Amino acid sequence: MTISIVIPCRNEAAFIERCVASILRQRVGEHSIEVILSDGMSDDGTRDILDRLAAEDSRVHVVDNPRRIVSTGLNAAIQAASGQIILRMDAHTEYAPDYVLQCLRTLEKTGADNVGGPWVAKGEGYLSRAIAAAFQSPFAVGGARSHDPEYEGEVDSVYLGCWRREIFDRIGFFDEELVRNQDDEFNLRLVRSGGRIWQSPEIRSWYQSRTSLRDLFRQYLQYGYWKVRVIQKHRLPASIRHLAPAGFITALVVLAAASSLGTIPAYALVIIVAAYVFGVAAASVIAAAHHDLSVLPVLPLVFGCYHFGYGLGFLRGMLDFLVLRRVSPFASDLTRTRQPSSENPK
Repeated sequence: MTISIVIPCRNEAAFIERCVASILRQRVGEHSIEVILSDGMSDDGTRDILDRLAAEDSRVHVVDNPRRIVSTGLNAAIQAASGQIILRMDAHTEYAPDYVLQCLRTLEKTGADNVGGPWVAKGEGYLSRAIAAAFQSPFAVGGARSHDPEYEGEVDSVYLGCWRREIFDRIGFFDEELVRNQDDEFNLRLVRSGGRIWQSPEIRSWYQSRTSLRDLFRQYLQYGYWKVRVIQKHRLPASIRHLAPAGFITALVVLAAASSLGTIPAYALVIIVAAYVFGVAAASVIAAAHHDLSVLPVLPLVFGCYHFGYGLGFLRGMLDFLVLRRVSPFASDLTRTRQPSSENPK
């Protein structure tokens, strides 16, 4: 059996060769693999590296992704794939040597239509380690099961993914309108068509978290923004974890305005701010104790980036998609920074 590993990438000169080498070393038993890299018109030398790797190893193939976003890159790679199994990987994720085999075993054992492992972050450098510690906290991600390293069972979405090829013939490809959250939307269609998604802790990988607060804030701003479009397209009731950050920001603005006008006492605003500060402090202590005590001083800022980035993005998405009925220029300027292969934060 042939397994097609698809990787959308752009401007990954510092990482892509190591990534491909680690994938080609995967233990796959009697199966064979092909690696299809979809290049988003890189301008940092990535394409030269990819072309060299393809010339050196017949298992490596390169396709163009002129629109430069993850969803179009995935579709281009999947359409070029010849394998019976499609397995998605990311240039900024490390994989256990048996990652591919565990995906295949889980597909066979569970009969699920999409399988993957938990989304576990790993940081390099002080801020990156802090971002990774918060990434596993329920307080940052609303208790999403995909961030629980121990959870095994059915989920509504899973990190990366591994599918039988016929799934794409049955429900279609990734939605090319979506710059972010294309995983959420695809998995939603899969579940609504009667499919099952399974997470197994035996499928192990380690996602490289962002390295700055600015990049983290911008990443979650975009997640919140595009989540609104997914909800709108499928007429979904938003879950509480999607609404909570935007609701909190709205409450702050309303209470601040009302207290300044004397409509309500100022202590109402103080109470809600104090409750949030207490929650951030408690979550920071717990996350630091579980991962790295040295990052405790910066963790409150990290949690703030997760919450306020997502919440402000969600509110901007509501304005653009629901009120103005447009996609704003804010949403199109997204290819300048790294885009992780998976967009399944919440």
